[in-house]
Amino acid sequence: MSGSTRDSVRRSIADSLLTSLEELVRRHRALGPHTADGSMLHDPLHAELIAAEVAHELAVARSALHRHPPLR
Repeated sequence: MSGSTRDSVRRSIADSLLTSLEELVRRHRALGPHTADGSMLHDPLHAELIAAEVAHELAVARSALHRHPPLR
C-alpha cells in the first residue's frame, strides 16, 4: 500500500471515529433524562452506557489503525 493511500485510510478511520462520537453525543443528549426546566439530570447508569459506547468506538478505531500502521 502506498504512503498516500495509507494516509488516506488513516484519515478515513479518524473521520469515522469523530463522526461516531459526534452521533453518540447527539443521541445521548436527546435521550438523556431531563428536569422540568430542560436541564440534564445526572444518571450514573446513563453515564456508564455512554462510557461503554465511547470505549467501543475507540477500540474499533484502534483496531483499524493497527491494521494500517503509519509508515516509518
